[in-house]
Amino acid sequence: LSRDSAVSLDRLWADWRSAYVSGIGSSPSDSEPVACVFCELAALGTDPASGVVFADDVSFCTLNAYPYGSGHLLVLPRRHESSLSALDEEEAAGVWRTARAAVRALEAAYDPDGMNLGANLGEAAGAGIPAHLHLHVLPRWNGDTNFMTSIGETRVLPESLETTYAKVKEAWPSLP
Repeated sequence: LSRDSAVSLDRLWADWRSAYVSGIGSSPSDSEPVACVFCELAALGTDPASGVVFADDVSFCTLNAYPYGSGHLLVLPRRHESSLSALDEEEAAGVWRTARAAVRALEAAYDPDGMNLGANLGEAAGAGIPAHLHLHVLPRWNGDTNFMTSIGETRVLPESLETTYAKVKEAWPSLP
């Protein structure tokens, strides 16, 4: 292919993320255990201050404190576990049941055009906190991408986390 007919791929460097991501989960010394922010949130229970919108015996759902967009939720097993394959059947079913409820709540609260649901399993896959398995559930709209994140290193969110919490909590479905 000539240069004119090749697909252009520009690279944008965000070298600041390396220090941020490598610092998560590190402790001052190997002898000190590292607290898990997700385990701490689960222990706080459902409350606007914790961001936890739902919790049962095996799973919970919380707001993402650093959302990609409005309504960005995280679904997690209660047990501190990094591996999807290490979840027992009850935990796996609970996480999936909570993910389905999160999707229903976001559909009711935001009426999005689509939904992203996914997991970054392990540090190499992009998990910011790889020690505690979590699924991302994120409503999406046609045309919701913009240049601010890429060029301005800024996310523009049209509502506060408090507003997101209230919307999702109110829309959370009753589980069978």
